Amino acid sequence: MEPEPNQWNVLVTGGASGLGAAVVRQLQGLGSTAIVLDRAQPAGDGPHVVCDLAQTEQAVEAVDQVIDRYGPLDALVTCAGIDHPGRIDKVPASEWEQVIAVNLLGTAAVVRAALPSLRAAHGRIVTVASTLGHRAVSDATAYCASKFGVVGLTRALMVELRDEVGVTLVTPGGMATPFFDGRTEQYRPPADARLADAHDIADAVVFALTRPAGIEVRELVVAGPVEGTWP
Repeated sequence: MEPEPNQWNVLVTGGASGLGAAVVRQLQGLGSTAIVLDRAQPAGDGPHVVCDLAQTEQAVEAVDQVIDRYGPLDALVTCAGIDHPGRIDKVPASEWEQVIAVNLLGTAAVVRAALPSLRAAHGRIVTVASTLGHRAVSDATAYCASKFGVVGLTRALMVELRDEVGVTLVTPGGMATPFFDGRTEQYRPPADARLADAHDIADAVVFALTRPAGIEVRELVVAGPVEGTWP
């Protein structure tokens, strides 16, 4: 990116909690302006716009609002993600489709809306997939479908935006975040699970964003040493 780190405007979806919040904190530590796009209001009074990414028209309007309010974007990080685990015939259709809407369609909508600004800045996009975007498991059809979609979307963007906007795919393994809160015991990691720290995954995201001009990180897999879904 052309501006120095303390001049960046970075939009972070899902920035109110979990990995997104960790990315926001690290960007703020660099002096960047990290703008949160989330259905929940983030802690503190930092720049943010509340938006339900499942509503793609609302997502596009929210990106426009971000740019109007905080200025053009230098980078975009798409951390927003949800899941409703269960067998496909047991998860209500509305919940199943919400996972696709947030994780895949919401990601695509935000990228599309931010693209003119990112092209002008010769900026960067970091999308966040999952190890379950490369390996399928039972009781996660919606999540796997959405994250496989993010992998395909991102790889296609790398080709489509070559030499215009840098594109990186970050694939995290299991993380210790509120992502698993509210689940039944069946779908929660065991108490002795060695999950990665979201701060360490955020390091990888910021590493990809801060490569010097002429260098791009295409893909990163970042996981704990005993991650069960990779390879």
